[in-house]
Amino acid sequence: MDKLIIGDNDGGQRLDRFLRKYLKGAPLSYIYKIIRKDVKLNGKRAKNDTMLFPGDELTLYIKSEDIVGFEAKKEMPAKIRRSFSIAYEDENILIAVKPQGLLTHGDGKEKKNTLVNQVIDYLIEKGDYIPRIEKSFAPAAVNRLDRNTTGLVLFGKNSGALRELNAMVREKNALRKYYLAIVSGILEKEAHLTGNLIKDEERNIVKILNSEESGQEGKYIETIARPLMRSGGFTLVEVELITGRTHQIRAHMASMGHPVIGDTKYGSADENAKISKRFGLNSQFLHAYRLTFEAPEGELLYLKDRSFYAEPPKKMRNILNELFEEFSL
Repeated sequence: MDKLIIGDNDGGQRLDRFLRKYLKGAPLSYIYKIIRKDVKLNGKRAKNDTMLFPGDELTLYIKSEDIVGFEAKKEMPAKIRRSFSIAYEDENILIAVKPQGLLTHGDGKEKKNTLVNQVIDYLIEKGDYIPRIEKSFAPAAVNRLDRNTTGLVLFGKNSGALRELNAMVREKNALRKYYLAIVSGILEKEAHLTGNLIKDEERNIVKILNSEESGQEGKYIETIARPLMRSGGFTLVEVELITGRTHQIRAHMASMGHPVIGDTKYGSADENAKISKRFGLNSQFLHAYRLTFEAPEGELLYLKDRSFYAEPPKKMRNILNELFEEFSL
């Protein structure tokens, strides 16, 4: 038997979703089986979709060895050298500034040194997150950046904030995300781009189809590109992501004939060689520079109409200053 008291970060979710996190290694069929037969909430049977609240008592009438075998492992992360900076932090959210070369989340090659793990390590050190007392919650990022894209990544520090942030991401224009990019060629006017994105997992590239080509295939994407300054065959562009998909900005800009400079996946090899020789730039010039909270609700209402910024890193600023003398953030 296992008796749990639901904490603040574990409340506000369905019983089945809590158990899927708490018993992370258990098959879904096992979760629904024990809810029917071996789980009581405040001394009574409960349904899959019963909502949990802080202070609820949850009793699991299952073998201790099953719990140990299935429960999510809460290992304290090894110390990681911190390479991110912080644009903003309060009791609910943290906005990190991700450097070039750091993954947001782990992949098959790198699982330890990621932005998410660095932020969690920082919050543990501060005492804002204590893994041993949490049953199902860990702070998490609500947006992600490619390894060599720099800039703002938003984290929820508690379950209520994380739920509201994820809801804002799903709702159009509730959380607005802006990037700075330098693209090849002269972009004369604002471009509102749509299409369907298909990912090639093996090659880690994406392809964009227009609505006539795609039918029901792929995921809908929407991007707005606004030219800010032009110089010497290049355009500084502010890009607003309406949807957020893998490589969306890079693939969308390349599809209209204006690839992001330095982009080795979607740009021109000849152009990139010239860019590398001139500026020492060997990855895409793409920086997530602004987040605007347009329509937050609930406990995040205090963020309404607030914007947060991150200066481009030094190498990017040097390129901006050389190409666009009057540039300022």
